[in-house]
Amino acid sequence: MTDNDGNDSPGSTADDSQEARTGLPDAGTATTDDAVAAVKDVSSEIYRFAGVPGKASEPGPGVKECAGKDPDTYFTVYHPWNFAPSKPEDLDVAMENLKKRLDTGDWVTKKLYHDNSPNKALNLIADNDAKKVSVWIVQYSKDAKPSLGINVTSGCYQVPEGETVDHF
Repeated sequence: MTDNDGNDSPGSTADDSQEARTGLPDAGTATTDDAVAAVKDVSSEIYRFAGVPGKASEPGPGVKECAGKDPDTYFTVYHPWNFAPSKPEDLDVAMENLKKRLDTGDWVTKKLYHDNSPNKALNLIADNDAKKVSVWIVQYSKDAKPSLGINVTSGCYQVPEGETVDHF
């Protein structure tokens, strides 16, 4: 689902983000609410995979159009959030847990690399083709409050016939 080795952030929703460059797979038919719920479930799964106590940021998922498709009929869901372990020293443990868990079951690690930022942040990109989602995680270990930047992105959904996309 993904192919990115740039310096974008996992919360990026600009047109030069990974899905605009590579296209999105078909995620099937769903209402906006059902697709958002599915992405929230994946974000909750990622939170559990971290395996350490911590706090997730509050902003919820958003909906945007799929590049090159009718914006009233096709959409993708994105959910950028941040995870801050209760103890800063647990950040490495959380990332190790994610590296292990995001390469099991239906998850496949696509890339693991240090970016070009001054801090050479560790990036992890994994796909779940069964759920038609991708996650991009950046480890911000050198920040004043160490955290993981996480962005879950769905494939391209089509709304059921007779419905339109609820953009938010």
